[in-house]
Amino acid sequence: MASRRTARHDAEHGVRFSRTIFIMLIVVSSALIMFDRPASRSVAFAGFRASFTDIAAPLLELAAQPIRVVKGIGPYFRMQGDLARENAELRQQLIEARYWEDLAYRQRDRIEVYESALNVQTQATQDRIGAWTVADPQGPFVHARLIGRGSNAGIADGYPVINLYGLVGRVYETGERSARVLLLTDLNSNIPVMVDRSNSRAILTGDNSDYPRLQYLGRNPDIQAGDRIVSSGDDGVLPRGLPVGVAVPTREGGWRVELYSDQAPIDFVWVWPYQPAGIPQSETAELAAGENADEEPASETAPQADGGTTEPSQTEGEE
Repeated sequence: MASRRTARHDAEHGVRFSRTIFIMLIVVSSALIMFDRPASRSVAFAGFRASFTDIAAPLLELAAQPIRVVKGIGPYFRMQGDLARENAELRQQLIEARYWEDLAYRQRDRIEVYESALNVQTQATQDRIGAWTVADPQGPFVHARLIGRGSNAGIADGYPVINLYGLVGRVYETGERSARVLLLTDLNSNIPVMVDRSNSRAILTGDNSDYPRLQYLGRNPDIQAGDRIVSSGDDGVLPRGLPVGVAVPTREGGWRVELYSDQAPIDFVWVWPYQPAGIPQSETAELAAGENADEEPASETAPQADGGTTEPSQTEGEE
């Protein structure tokens, strides 16, 4: 009867080990953990363990392959769906890019015809000078960059500097093999700009922040959020139409500019050689200098036979 009760109890509540066996297992486990150290292992045990690992690793890898295949079915089909959607988006972008490419070619041909008809001399894009930039912590300004090209490459003070997205700043100090660029965000930067939509003029003033301010807009400026800001060229230092950024309103009622050039790190830039229109020279001084050079010197007195001198004869038209 006792054995039946024990079997029934074990069947209902499971098999239970005695406390003695449980304590012995804990002691053995603790001993194995304590003495299982690389320094205390024997050479034979280490060799046996390495051999067992070499044999078991391929078998475990072979057994894990079906499990990996089953687990990868769901992510594989999800990835295929994402690739299909991405492929469709890329095809649409390619169609739009081809349209804009054709439009750019047509605009280029039209501009060439206009420039030829109007005899307009513009700075060629191929004349831009490429250079890599590095930070300039030792310069006199807070926001500045040092580029690895200088006067030997044709760079001079005042040249505008652009990157792939827009205007970065202008050259303010030129050496033979390097030059410093004053960024638009620096406190000492002030350039004339205008709203591309309405031609409203303003001064873009840096204040060492990421968004330069628009100042001197006038009483009723025609400017809206998101308007494209470009250089106006009113100062005669920067060319007209260089992309600068987008107008952003402030809480105080003013305007700032989110620069195009901040869309990517300023690593590689182009320096745009630009010769501003000079002040015309007065031709009066040049004509006067030319007339004085063409005048003949006054005739000298001729000696007489008796040792005297004769006065120079007057011209026929002189009274």
